[in-house]
Amino acid sequence: MIRWSAALTQAGIDAPSLRRDYDAQRRLVRKFKPDQFLAVRLLLPARLQPGIVAAVAFMHETDNRIDAGELSTRREALRIWDQQVREAVEHGTSDQALLRALADTAQRHPQLRTYIEAFLDGAPVEADWTGFEAESDFQTYVDAYSLPALMLTASLLAPPPPAHEDEAFLRGCRTLIEAMQRTDFLADLSEDAKQGRIGIPRVELARFGLEVDEVLRRAPSCVPALERLVAAQAGTASAGLRACRGLPDLVAAEAGPFLRAFVRVAELELEDVQRKGGELLHQEAGASKTAALAVLFQQWRAVGKQRRAHS
Repeated sequence: MIRWSAALTQAGIDAPSLRRDYDAQRRLVRKFKPDQFLAVRLLLPARLQPGIVAAVAFMHETDNRIDAGELSTRREALRIWDQQVREAVEHGTSDQALLRALADTAQRHPQLRTYIEAFLDGAPVEADWTGFEAESDFQTYVDAYSLPALMLTASLLAPPPPAHEDEAFLRGCRTLIEAMQRTDFLADLSEDAKQGRIGIPRVELARFGLEVDEVLRRAPSCVPALERLVAAQAGTASAGLRACRGLPDLVAAEAGPFLRAFVRVAELELEDVQRKGGELLHQEAGASKTAALAVLFQQWRAVGKQRRAHS
């Protein structure tokens, strides 16, 4: 693994103050997303690592600010944050290290600005989220918030013009994030229920004979129906993940291993969701650390083969 200081140098980040700003984001992401941080450090070219880390830190900070508290509190937090972010990206300055690193990344990768703006434009959907009435509401959420969130990092991996103008990459990312978001709402069902909201559309709950209130109460009587509901939702997510297995082939070869690991870990999370089924009412799901590390090791070996082939 290349030293972080060397990655900053390869990315052209030379100013000591700016290097400190990026280093702060490195520490942040390593703390709250250790598996994702390791994947970035092991599998991506050094010159891309600082920008990816800055984008992940920005997503995390945004979620933290708008995902807790009363609705009015979340809306006000978003209003303030939206203004701070846009001013930082527009002028390249901020009193916050995170936003200075983000603004610098957007300057080095101009395509990122589009997705920062789209992400902020869609953030009210997340701040106001209390659940979905129908599948169409879930799809709106994915388009408005989940996809721009993914594209904050994915846009930095997309092939350069004119190849990136082909919408195949964006369509693949849309398919991927829909499947991942559906999986996440299943995996987080227990935790979300504690907060009085569920990421499964009410129409879908009703189709399996479930009422929102009994799921929120985590009533034992709803477990059999929930088993069937989870199987159906997980089946839809599984089809989506299968459909985007070719996504890594659309980017430069050097970014392929990272995306392959990303998709495979999403599959592992879904597999755990399927195993737990109705037990998701009482426990969260996710890819095991051992299995995720095995995926990273496999793709790290692929990176080594690529580099040796081009040396």
